[in-house]
Amino acid sequence: MSDRSAAGPAHGLSPYIEIDRDTWAALAPGTPQPLTDVELTRLRGLGEPLDSREVSEVYLPLSRLLNLYATGARQLHERTRGFLHSRTDSTPFVIGVAGSVAVGKSTVARLLRELLARWDDTPKVELVPTDGFLLPNAELERRGLLARKGFPESYDRRALLRFVTAVKSGAAEVRAPFYSHEAYDIVPDAEVVVHRPDVLIVEGLNVLQPPMRNGLAVSDLFDFSVYVDARTSDIEEWYIERFRRLQAGAFSSPRSYFHRYASLGPEEARRTAAAIWREINEPNLRENVLPTRSRATLVLRKASDHAVRSVLLRKI
Repeated sequence: MSDRSAAGPAHGLSPYIEIDRDTWAALAPGTPQPLTDVELTRLRGLGEPLDSREVSEVYLPLSRLLNLYATGARQLHERTRGFLHSRTDSTPFVIGVAGSVAVGKSTVARLLRELLARWDDTPKVELVPTDGFLLPNAELERRGLLARKGFPESYDRRALLRFVTAVKSGAAEVRAPFYSHEAYDIVPDAEVVVHRPDVLIVEGLNVLQPPMRNGLAVSDLFDFSVYVDARTSDIEEWYIERFRRLQAGAFSSPRSYFHRYASLGPEEARRTAAAIWREINEPNLRENVLPTRSRATLVLRKASDHAVRSVLLRKI
């Protein structure tokens, strides 16, 4: 265990401690892995070799830490309520999960939802991807932003902020737009409804962005945040491999927005995926996503095989 910055050492000083894989795995000894092989298959992303060992050694300790934070927040609320002679109820514990396209952040978010719900103190966990807050394709096209989908300006950031604010304010029911990956667009009249969970997980590329024009940022409302990190070259390979798997799967549907890629040969598919990565996803990662890594409470550092090798945790 050592002091490290999320971006590397800085004069020997850092707000983080770095915990290696073996030390981290030992933090939840004897905790049974509650997920079946069928559940793991359902939760893992394309091309991610997620197995029971990875869950036990990485994500069970993380879920326990998050459970402790959530329980601690609830206890702090009770003490503050006593101090203020107030009768206000505690509000949901909100977790942000950020990282690049293809780094596995969606899988991490899904895993945490399932694992946190197994702890007695946090049985009700909801997950909302920020894809639902992308502007509709027609609006992106009108603004000349369709080729920059996923960049911060392609989101309705005010709507996302209103949504998380309502959840964090304790609203009984809060609604978010629904996004279809097959249609690659917002689905009109479809919604995701959140009913006062114990924990809300908000997952997306840009959830750790700083505030606009000195206002409030979504990340200001997070009680804890996770950044899923890896070498850019590794993420590029994962993206290309995922593209090729989707080409043989989801893209083959005539209803898919990306059906035009289904007939590409192996080499052409690789060149196409690499071009999309270089022109869109890598610039977004370098300009917008990666700079937010140091804002996270915890950083999961992955190796080229997708396995987490170390964890950076912000000091308290």
